[in-house]
Order: sequence, then structure tokens, then C-alpha cells
Amino acid sequence: MSKTNDMVTVYIMGEAYQVPAGSTIISAMEYTGFQLKKGVGCREGFCGACATVYRERGDYRIKGGLACQTVVTDGMVLTQIPFVPAEKPIYDLKTLTPDVNTIKLLFPTVFRCVACNTCTKACPQEIKVMDYIQALKRGDIVRAADLSFDCIRCGLCALRCPAEIVQYNAAILAQRLYGRYLAPRSPELDERLEEIRQGKFAGELNELASLQREELSKRYYERTINLK
Repeated sequence: MSKTNDMVTVYIMGEAYQVPAGSTIISAMEYTGFQLKKGVGCREGFCGACATVYRERGDYRIKGGLACQTVVTDGMVLTQIPFVPAEKPIYDLKTLTPDVNTIKLLFPTVFRCVACNTCTKACPQEIKVMDYIQALKRGDIVRAADLSFDCIRCGLCALRCPAEIVQYNAAILAQRLYGRYLAPRSPELDERLEEIRQGKFAGELNELASLQREELSKRYYERTINLK
């Protein structure tokens, strides 16, 4: 927030308010008395909960951003979006194959992409959304999962898409397919999981489960980590 006493006018849900210059949208809304229970999460991180659409004075375009990161400007008109309504197909990952046929089955709208790049421009994370959609059209699940890895599901890409693609849900599918079928396997992880199933660490786990929060916290911060 600004260290000066400068104030700017913003229009929140259609009403005019005076707020300190340099405020984020979240800070500005709370300054005016809004008690935010929805459309707010991590605050100044990236959780995707505070998707907001707005217009700035003198600019005809409707823009999108995260309210915890976007700074207000004088004359800004804004409204928050509690969530982005979008259908998500229900599927059993065990019955799917990591290829283009699965994408055709569950997300046929992907193939309506006209490569306008509006989705990428709308992304507050600057993720190459169009590129991972194009990868899905080719059946390149690995590439799609990699490019979409940082997606926080704010939904702003889907709001702006003229082809009506729900990009972030398609990205989740790509990441799940990659994790189940295509990611390199770790023999060490498989070995440790088998040890857990056989009860090798049952005593230690039961002891930890019986501890109070203070003791758990103490042990956590006193632990020795071997990075070799």
C-alpha cells in the first residue's frame, strides 16, 4: 500500500469508493469495509481464489487478474468472480490411456482452438496456455503436463476463450495422465511404500500420532536433514 496519503477512486461492484493509491484490489476492498469470505485465499501468493475482472479508465478492454496481486488505478471498475462456472468430466483414470484419444473423448473442445492466444494473455502466471492446448491436440501429454504445471486454476483463461475450452481442467487431466502412466518411476519410492504397507514404521508412526502439537513442532524443527 502507498506510503503517502494519496487516494484514488475505484468502482467496486458498481459503487464508487476512495481507497489509498498503491493498494491491491484485495486491500482496497477491505479498506472500504468488504468482509471477504469468498474469492480470497492465500493473500499475496498464488492460490487462484481471487480472480477479478476490471476495466481501467480510458481503456475499452476488460482485463483479468488476481486481486491479491493487481494494484488499483484511479477510475478502475472491478468485480470479483467467486468461481468460474465450468463443467468437468468425470472419469476413472485407471481406464484411460495417455494419448490423444483420451483428450478427444473428455475434452473435445480442445480441438476447436483457433490459436488466438487470448488464454495466454489472460493468465496471471504467464503460463503458455495456448501452447499446452496445442500439445494436447497433438496428444503430447508430457509437454502439456510440463507447460501447465504452475496452473492455479483461477479460470481466467476459460473466461476469455472464444472456443469455450476449459483449459485448466484439461491441464489437470494431462498432469494426472502423466503422473500415472508417463512419469519416470522411482524404485526407492516403491521400496519405501512397500515397507510402509508391511508395517515397518508402524511404531514410529503411532508414536507421532500420539504426540501433542507442541511436541510435534519441536521435533519437526529439530530434525536433521541429510541432503546427500
